[in-house]
Amino acid sequence: MEVDSYILQYFFSGLIKGSIYAVVAVGFNLIFNATGILNFAQGEFVMLGGMIAITLAGFVPLPVAVFCAVAMVAMIGCLLELTVFRRLRHHSIMHMIIITVGLSIVIQEIALHIWDEKNRSLPYFTGNERSVLSVFGASISPQVLWVLGTVAVMVILLHVFLTYTMQGRAMRACSSNPDAAILAGINTANMRTLSFGLSAGIGALGGCVISPITMTQYEMGGSLAIKGFAAAILGGLGNPIASVIGGVFLGVLEAFSVSKLPAAFSEVSTLAVLLLVLFFRPNGLFGTAESDSVREF
Repeated sequence: MEVDSYILQYFFSGLIKGSIYAVVAVGFNLIFNATGILNFAQGEFVMLGGMIAITLAGFVPLPVAVFCAVAMVAMIGCLLELTVFRRLRHHSIMHMIIITVGLSIVIQEIALHIWDEKNRSLPYFTGNERSVLSVFGASISPQVLWVLGTVAVMVILLHVFLTYTMQGRAMRACSSNPDAAILAGINTANMRTLSFGLSAGIGALGGCVISPITMTQYEMGGSLAIKGFAAAILGGLGNPIASVIGGVFLGVLEAFSVSKLPAAFSEVSTLAVLLLVLFFRPNGLFGTAESDSVREF
């Protein structure tokens, strides 16, 4: 029975990690589907969401701080598309990837000068660090339920947006066939801006809900970008639901690998899976060679 509780404990730990990897992976997919860009600054949106919410929480109630942080980071995402990516959209994919890596470094340096190197965290949304829930012998924080619930609601709302709203359908049309979308009267440039804002807001919300558990630090975005990219590739780039599955799988795998490998090798499992997928199934576990566009979500 004790062994089962340890397994469940590792599983819950993996779910938390996997959920935030999934959030980053969904952001990767949204931008890739609308623009063809792999945005390696996606992890910085998560960091900025947590940092801005922590700062605002000193002046306004926590829900208001989280809402304002998400809105502000979404605006930052839109501004990046308008001022940087829209002007450079004719560059090659490799150039665009290098630009996103450079932006990630710039955002990190700005965050370092604003918030310094200290680890910070939002207060727990419910209870505190000593509050625990027992689930079949495993102890979890109530904040874990906030993380899992937020990610689940986020995925459902994104599905509704992309499937049942005019803006969502227009975004999918732009990714499926940009020329046909233009002929149909869709403003593809605005759809690209919307995809950046949406992915930034999603990342920021993820950064807020995980902050009480993992804490927030200025250079956390780089690692999250790699994990989110691995999750997106594992699920199949262009398939948002599959990237969620890929993120959860990577998180659980990483959590269980800690019990077998030294802590210094905790990153190895994720990178090993990414390399194996790239070697043997480059389109991902749920991807197909025929399609690089948005799937039914």
